[in-house]
Amino acid sequence: MALSKKLLSRDEVVVRHMHTHIKVLLWRILLQILLLAAAIVGSVLAPDSWQPWGWIVIWTIVVVVAIPLFIAPWLRWSTTTYTVTSKRVITRSGIINKVGHDLPLSRISDVQQERTLTDRIFGAGTLRLQTSSDDPLILADVPQAEIVQVEISNLLFHDIQGAIDADPTD
Repeated sequence: MALSKKLLSRDEVVVRHMHTHIKVLLWRILLQILLLAAAIVGSVLAPDSWQPWGWIVIWTIVVVVAIPLFIAPWLRWSTTTYTVTSKRVITRSGIINKVGHDLPLSRISDVQQERTLTDRIFGAGTLRLQTSSDDPLILADVPQAEIVQVEISNLLFHDIQGAIDADPTD
């Protein structure tokens, strides 16, 4: 869900709105597929004497296991957002308890990027936005971290159009 326009100042422009990279859910998606395959095999191979309660038990187990395995992490992922505007960097997260952080661009003194091997494979990375108070804002698993770093750097030099044009795929 995009950031509401009512939360922006009059002349503030959203440069990029994003979720953390989907790679954080990949192994959970694979486990969920394996769980569903096992449940289908169990349903097919279950003796006729188990019907209908055998199927109900199998699929109840699938649902109970899927909640902590996939559904809760997916909700966490879908509610974690990073927004870069022409004036600030905004983070929002939380399913029930919402947590937000707004960092004005004027407080950022350095933008650092860290990309592990898996980050490089998936095109993601971690950005560390250093402030003058030595209290960095860490944006983990940022998709297209290199481009986002360029956008933020352009904004720090008051080049709003350069930040908007930094990603040629938009």
